[in-house]
Amino acid sequence: MAARSPRGFGQSGGVARALERVGERWALLIVRDLLAGARRYSDLKAGLPRIPTNILSDRLKELQEAGVIRRVPTVRGGYELTPLGRELEPVVLALERWGWALGGETVESDVLTADALAVTLHAAFRDRNAEALPATEYLVHVAEASVSAVVDGRVLDVMDVGAAALPQPQRRLEIVAPADMLELRVDRDDLGGLLSGGMVAVQVLAGRDELLTRFRRTFRFDPVPGADSAPEASVA
Repeated sequence: MAARSPRGFGQSGGVARALERVGERWALLIVRDLLAGARRYSDLKAGLPRIPTNILSDRLKELQEAGVIRRVPTVRGGYELTPLGRELEPVVLALERWGWALGGETVESDVLTADALAVTLHAAFRDRNAEALPATEYLVHVAEASVSAVVDGRVLDVMDVGAAALPQPQRRLEIVAPADMLELRVDRDDLGGLLSGGMVAVQVLAGRDELLTRFRRTFRFDPVPGADSAPEASVA
C-alpha cells in the first residue's frame, strides 16, 4: 500500500510547503538522527523507542516520496539523507537551540541517544571561539550516550564512541588527531546548564582541568529572549 500523501494546508508559502513534507510527528527527529549518517530501520527504531513501528514505516515512506531521504544500497535496510534532506541541517540545529532555551524538567523515562547528543553539540558549537583555540578532542559522556567531538579551528566532527556505536566510516572529515584531549561526564539533567554557562557538576575523567574552560568557550548556547517567561508545556 502506498504511503499516505502529506496533508495540504491550502497555503502557497514556503513554510506550509516545508511542513507538508517534514511537519508530521516524528519526521524531523528521523531527519535529526540521519544527520549523523546512514541508519538502518532498526537503528532508527532503537533511537526513537516510543514511535510505533507502523508510524516509523509511514514516515520513512513519506520522507522518501518527498525526496528528503533515500535507501542505501550498501546498507541492508538502511536510509540516508539526500542532498535536499541535508539542507534541513541548519533548521534542525536552530530548533535544537530554541528547544534548549525553553528549559524544563527532564522526564525520567526520556532517552538521550548519541545521535541526539551529537546534534546538541553541533547546535552549541561556537566556531568563532574555537578558531582561536588549539585543536582538541572532547570525549563527552551523558547518561548512556558517549561521543567524541574533535574541534580543529572552525571545524567540528562528532561521532558515536559508545558501547553500542554503529559500525560505519569513522570521521566524515579529514582531521589530524589533536594533542589536547578532555574526557568528561555530566549528568543528563545538568547538560543544559553546562551548555548555557551554568556552574554545574562536571566530572573530568581525563585531561587537564583548564580544558574544561576551553570546552565551555567552544560549546555554549546563547539565551533566547523571552524563553524564561515561556509557559511550561502540558503533558497529555
